[in-house]
Amino acid sequence: MEQQPQEPQVEAIKPPPLEDPIEAVDIKGNSRIETSTILSYMVVQPGDRFNQDLLDRSLKTLYATGLFHDVTLKRVGNVLEVHVVENPIVNRIVFEGNHSAKDEDLTKVISLRPRAVYSPQGISADRQKILGVYAEKARYAATVTPQIIRLAHNRVDVIFHINEAQKTLIKKVTFVGNRAFSSARLAGVVSSKETAWYRFFASSDQYNPERIKYDAELLHRFYLKNGFVDFQIKNATGELSADRKSFYITYTMEEGPRYRLNKMDVRSSLRHVSAESMRKYISLFHGQWYDGSAIQHNATDMQEMLQGKGYPFAMVHPEIARNPEKRTVNLLFDISEGPRMYVERIDINGNTITEDKVIRRQLPMAEGDPYTPLDRKYSKLILEDLGFFKTVSIDQTPGSAPDKVNISADVVEKPTGEFSLGGGYSTDAGVLGNLGLKQHNLLGTGIDAGFTGTAAYYEDQADISLTDPYFLNRNLVAGIDIFGIQNRYMTYQSYSEGRYGITLRMGYSYNNHLSQSWSYTLTDRQIGDTWSDSSYYVQDQNGWSLLSQLSTTLTYDTRDRRQQPHKGFVVRVGGDFAGIGGNERYLRGKVDAAYYIPLDSIMGNHDWTVSFRAGAGDIMNWGGGRSDIIDNFYLGGNSLRGFMDGGVGPRSYAIPARDGNPMHSQQDFLGGRFMYTASAQVDFPIPFASAMGIKGRYFVDMGGLDGLRVRRRYTSMKDWPKYTPVYDDTLTPVVSTGVGIAWKSPFGLVNIDLGVPLHKGTNDRTQLLRFGFGQQF
Repeated sequence: MEQQPQEPQVEAIKPPPLEDPIEAVDIKGNSRIETSTILSYMVVQPGDRFNQDLLDRSLKTLYATGLFHDVTLKRVGNVLEVHVVENPIVNRIVFEGNHSAKDEDLTKVISLRPRAVYSPQGISADRQKILGVYAEKARYAATVTPQIIRLAHNRVDVIFHINEAQKTLIKKVTFVGNRAFSSARLAGVVSSKETAWYRFFASSDQYNPERIKYDAELLHRFYLKNGFVDFQIKNATGELSADRKSFYITYTMEEGPRYRLNKMDVRSSLRHVSAESMRKYISLFHGQWYDGSAIQHNATDMQEMLQGKGYPFAMVHPEIARNPEKRTVNLLFDISEGPRMYVERIDINGNTITEDKVIRRQLPMAEGDPYTPLDRKYSKLILEDLGFFKTVSIDQTPGSAPDKVNISADVVEKPTGEFSLGGGYSTDAGVLGNLGLKQHNLLGTGIDAGFTGTAAYYEDQADISLTDPYFLNRNLVAGIDIFGIQNRYMTYQSYSEGRYGITLRMGYSYNNHLSQSWSYTLTDRQIGDTWSDSSYYVQDQNGWSLLSQLSTTLTYDTRDRRQQPHKGFVVRVGGDFAGIGGNERYLRGKVDAAYYIPLDSIMGNHDWTVSFRAGAGDIMNWGGGRSDIIDNFYLGGNSLRGFMDGGVGPRSYAIPARDGNPMHSQQDFLGGRFMYTASAQVDFPIPFASAMGIKGRYFVDMGGLDGLRVRRRYTSMKDWPKYTPVYDDTLTPVVSTGVGIAWKSPFGLVNIDLGVPLHKGTNDRTQLLRFGFGQQF
C-alpha cells in the first residue's frame, strides 16, 4: 500500500536581517518536472526576503499541485534550497471484481488516467466516485480497495479491488401522519416498493434517492387530487440498515382538512369574451372533492379553446379561496389577455439527417405568428412524438423588439431504422413467425417505408408499405400498400383464400379531434381447396374474383391516448363502395363507438376504467353483385369473446355422402349481411401483480348477425337435391361474459381471455379460452 505523505517540513530558519534578500532558489530532486515549472508555482521568488509567511504559502502551493510526494524548504546562506520528491506516473488502471459495472463505465467517472500523475488524494476521490456508481445500482454495501504496485522509473499500477455485494433493496416503506388513506393505499401511489419475490423483473424495490424525491411529489399530487389542499410532506428519508443490506424508507406528512368545491365562476377582462359565455365550459361540479389537476386541465382546455377561436394571447388562471371552517373552496377562472409576443425567427439545430422542413412543418407556429407558452410546450411534445430524436428542447430568446421572440428547436437524432424478427402464437393464426424491415424517416424526409412478412400455420402474409405524413407539403397523409395474403381456414372453414393487391391511402385532419381517411383497393382474390363435401354455398365460391373498392372513414376522437385509453370517446363512421371496375358490386356501411370512463374519484387511482363499445354494419348488393361470402360480416373471436372466429350467425352443414353422413362433421360459416355488437368492460389492477405489468379485465359482450348473403340459395325443398338449410340466421342477441388479463411480459404482450356464453344459438361454436402472444426480438 502507498505510504501516507509526510507532513510538510520547513527547517527552522533564523530570522534574517530585513536587508538580506533571497539571492537564489535552488530546486533539487526533480527529474520529470521542469525547474522553471516548479519556480512558477512558488510564491517566494529570488529577490524576496526570507519571510516565514511567504515560505509557508510556497510550501502549501507546491503540495496543492499534486505533483509531489514530499517537499522540503531549507535555507543555506542566502540561497533557498527546495527539495522535492515527485509523485509517480500511473502506468495502467485495473478494475477487479466488477461484474454489474463495465470497465469503460468506471473509467468514465474516475479522474485518474494512464500517464497521469498519481496522488493519494486523487485515488481517494476516485474511490468515492466508483462507490457512487454502485450506489446508483442499489449496491450500497459495495467496497472499493485501491492497491498501488510500484514499478521501475517511478511508475505505478493502480488496481481497484471491488466487492460489489448484493443489491441493497427496500425492506420497509412506512407512512407517518396519514389518516384519510391507509398505508397500503399510499404504497400503491409511490413508485418505491418493498422487496418481494415477484419483483425479479422490476427495479422499484431498489433504493434510489431521486426516486424518493419523486415519490414525495407523487404523494403531494395524490392528496391534492383528492381534496387535501393544505397537504405537506414534512420529511422523506431513507435509512440504511446496520448491515448495509436493506433500506427503510419513511414518509412523514401532514394531511390537513379535506375540501370540496363550492362556488365556481368565471371573470373575463378579454374583449368580446363574456364571463357568461364561458361558464358552460366549466367541466367541474359543485360538491366534488377538490382536484388540483382537474382544475388545471379545465383551465388549459378553456385557454386552448379561446386561442383556437381567434384570441391567441388569451390566458386562463384558476384562483381558489379556502374556507377552513366549512372546508370548501371557491374557484374562479380568471380570463385575461397575456403579453403580446410574436415569433421573429425559428432556428433548427442538431439535425444532420432530418430535413429542416420536416421539423418546421410539425411546429404549431411559424415566423410572424403569435407566440404563447403553450406553443413551446406542444412544440416539444409534437417533435418527441415523431420518434426521430433522442432529446428535444425548445428554447426562447428575446428578439429585436420587446414583443418579439426567437425560438430554437435543438434536437439530437437517433436511428430510425428497424429490423425485427418475431415469433409467437395466436388463436387466429396459430404458431407464427414474422420479419420486419422499416425506416421511419426515409432519407430524412419523414416518409415511413417498410416491409413486413408473417408466416404462420394457418396464414401467410407479406406487405410493402410507403407513407408520407405530409403529402404535397399539406395536411395530408398519403400512402401505398402492396400486399399478399394466403389464409388456410381448414380448422374452422372448408376452403382457403388468397388475396393479392394494392391499396392507395389518404387521410387528413379537420382539427385536433376530427379526421377522415380514404382508400382505394384493387385485390385479386382466389377461393380454392374446398372439400368435396363442403356446403353448396361454399362450393359456389370456388374461383377467381377481382375487387375494386373505394373506402372512407370519418373519425371523431377525444381519447386521452390511443393505446389503453383512460377517458374520452371515439366514434367512427365508414363505408365501402365496390364496383369501380372489377366484378364485385356492393355497398357496405359501418359505424362503431367507444366511451371510456375513469373511476379515479371512486377507486382512488388511475388503474380503473369502465369502457362501453358498440358497433353495427350492413352490406347490400347493387348492379347484380356476386354476393361472395368472403365479403360478409363475421361475428366471434375478438368481436364476441367466448365464441370461435365466425362462430356466430348463419351456417350450413356439409353435403351428405351416399351413406347419408358428411365426410366432415363441422359446419360451414357463411357470415351475414347485418351485424351489431355491444360490449361493457372494466379494467382493473391485480393486487401484487401490477408491478409485473399485469392488469385484469371483466367483460360482457353481446352481438347478433343475420341476413343470408350467398351467390345462390338452396333453402327451399324445390332446390332438391341441393337443398341445404341455413341455421342461426337471426338477430337474437348472443351474450357472453368473462375475465381476462393483459401482461406486458419481458417476452412480449400476452393477452388471455376466458369467455363463457350466457346465451347462444343451438349451433353456435364456442371457444372458452382465447389467448395471443408475440414479441419482436
